[in-house]
Amino acid sequence: MKKLTLILGPILLLGLAALLWGETTMPEHKHIYDYEVTDIMGLPRQLSEYEGKVIMIVNTASKCGFTKQYADLQKLWETYGKDGLVILGFPANNFMNQEPGSDTEIQNFCQLNYGVSFPMFAKISVKGKDIHPLFAYLTDKKAGHDHGGSISWNFTKFLISKDGRVIDRFAPTVNPSSEKVVQAIEAALK
Repeated sequence: MKKLTLILGPILLLGLAALLWGETTMPEHKHIYDYEVTDIMGLPRQLSEYEGKVIMIVNTASKCGFTKQYADLQKLWETYGKDGLVILGFPANNFMNQEPGSDTEIQNFCQLNYGVSFPMFAKISVKGKDIHPLFAYLTDKKAGHDHGGSISWNFTKFLISKDGRVIDRFAPTVNPSSEKVVQAIEAALK
């Protein structure tokens, strides 16, 4: 019994410490359509509104080397939106203060510089202790999909199937107009 206590004691303490001081919070929901988000105008939106569509969720930033990807995301939206693709942009200021603006400033920037007309949402956190529950789910390695792991930079892209499964993830360095992304979208739309 003493050996068991010596073995389990530290394990339990580490588990408790991880819960209390862990970098991410465990997601409350287990399906993408369970999440509520706030759009860039401040209105609550349910992701269930997009059920039956292929969704690309992207953490964005206006002062990033990848900001020009807004133009390619807009082209995807214009090309495949009629077929059932929806792009959802989530501004985040987690990486070197590259999204410092207010939601209104972000919306104006995106529309004026890139003609963004796909749905944009209120600025959120995509990592750390204040991570938004949606991104806690997307990055959770135990959430029932193979695309978890922390976000390393702006413009990480998650592809969601028509039935709400996370089916792919693309690094910030992968351009939205790349053959790899386009093929994944076209396959998901079939």
